Amino acid sequence: VSFLSMVLTLSILVIAVIRSATLGPQIEPTENAWSFAKWNAIQAVGVMSFAFICHHTSFLIYNSLEHPTLSNWSRVTHISVGSSLVISAAFAVAGYTTFTGYTQGDIFENYCRDDNLATFGRFCFGFSIIPTFPLECFVTREVVSNVLCRRDLSKAEHAAITVLIVTMCTAISLAYDCLGRVLELNGALSATPLIFILPSACFLKLSPGHFYQGENLIPTLLIIAGLFVMITGLTSTLINPDDCSHGVEMFYCADANITSTMTPG
Repeated sequence: VSFLSMVLTLSILVIAVIRSATLGPQIEPTENAWSFAKWNAIQAVGVMSFAFICHHTSFLIYNSLEHPTLSNWSRVTHISVGSSLVISAAFAVAGYTTFTGYTQGDIFENYCRDDNLATFGRFCFGFSIIPTFPLECFVTREVVSNVLCRRDLSKAEHAAITVLIVTMCTAISLAYDCLGRVLELNGALSATPLIFILPSACFLKLSPGHFYQGENLIPTLLIIAGLFVMITGLTSTLINPDDCSHGVEMFYCADANITSTMTPG
């Protein structure tokens, strides 16, 4: 199941790279498109952090290993995170070089509706959610059962909680269509504390000595950096105007030349 999701993700990446070469040159770059490290780059730190959150699935993945040893776990995590970093960077480069400042939080919003290759990419993305969503759903269900029920659930209770979680997620996703804002808020409010702040705070709590001495210095710096990213990213998200397309087709799709290059003759 995970392998299928990976294949579909790589297929979408290939589509993004192809469109970067065929569509990108026909779209005029935005002003200062290649200026480096603007203030909204801090929001991107939270978004990228959200992409790498896997703490909540660690125990499930560890227990799924055929030989759950520390060396196997270390190898699996390094390969997984390393490959995810490469794929994420490739997506970022392919997407931004194509659309520059017009890039949406959901990159498929940038492609024209009559772009058959992009439509196939949308299908791949939608299908990839099917094998990956249960992993997140199971973790949420486990937390609900442990925190609220504090006992083993029956099959009927498992089914009821699962349906409730899926229904709530579906309703929220249908109610708001600006994926970029969702990723920015999740990055600032959940990813940054989970990655930078809470693990470092736990380390300092269990470690002897002052927070500014020896091995405690790096966790302290991570907490400071995490607080800075969280506060600055959240403030920027709330202050900056909403730049989502909200389902409206991008202006460059009306260009006859662009349209003709994306549909088969």
